[in-house]
Amino acid sequence: MKGVVASFRFLLSDVIGADDSAPPELPEHLPSSVVPVAGAAVDRLIDFQGPGYAQLYVDRLRRFTRRRDVGEALLFDVTGLMAQRMCYDDPIWRAQQVIGGTARQSSSGDTAVMTFRLEDVLASMPAQIFQIPIVGINWAEWCHRDKPLRFDPATPSGYARLKMLAGLQRWRPFSQRYAAERAWVERWLHMIDRCLAKQPLAAPVVAQTATMVQGDGDNYRQGAADWRCIIDGLVKPVCDGRLALPDLAEAVQEARAAAAASPRDGAARAVAAIRARVAAAA
Repeated sequence: MKGVVASFRFLLSDVIGADDSAPPELPEHLPSSVVPVAGAAVDRLIDFQGPGYAQLYVDRLRRFTRRRDVGEALLFDVTGLMAQRMCYDDPIWRAQQVIGGTARQSSSGDTAVMTFRLEDVLASMPAQIFQIPIVGINWAEWCHRDKPLRFDPATPSGYARLKMLAGLQRWRPFSQRYAAERAWVERWLHMIDRCLAKQPLAAPVVAQTATMVQGDGDNYRQGAADWRCIIDGLVKPVCDGRLALPDLAEAVQEARAAAAASPRDGAARAVAAIRARVAAAA
């Protein structure tokens, strides 16, 4: 119930343009190795979207700190990887880092020129905007145009446009990307939880699949597609009892290696091969 209230307060404060809630406290009894990771995660999430968003992270983390079947190593991984995924690399966050002075720099010492796909920028904006009918504009077609947008922080106009982009932070929770990322993190945590009950040795490997989904653009989309392929084709069927796979951890690692070797269809082919072996052995 506390997590629901915190989420509601987060959205409400964002509507009025401010999140003045207090920074969240870390869960009690965290291992000493996890405390600095969790503390840094909270600070980063406050920068990303405010204290309310950091509270959501703490509430999610608390689900695992209370469990006896979660070892220190797994908790360490979940703590760091969840923060990385909740601070997803959308154009707004990259613009925030420029304005805040934490963006990566070029070899000359200047902040590097930033290029975003139009589709990624629009996905970071409130979805309701694209429901407004405008004569002569097909939103479905226009939003998926392969048009790069270039921002040069070294120029006054480029910096001003980045500042405007960073200003969309308060509207991020109403964007398509935010909804997708929120659902992704919840499903990732759910699959870790189910592995702990069904095949505990696979839980750390499933936790590490978070590293498959990074960045933006085509790499992000391909990583997300490969992740869904592995989860839907291997992890979920095993947890549902529909796939008699004795070593889920090894199968997931095999599929990940295939995806890395052949980004376009490696994961799908590996999952199909693994399932075929299981069927042949039945």
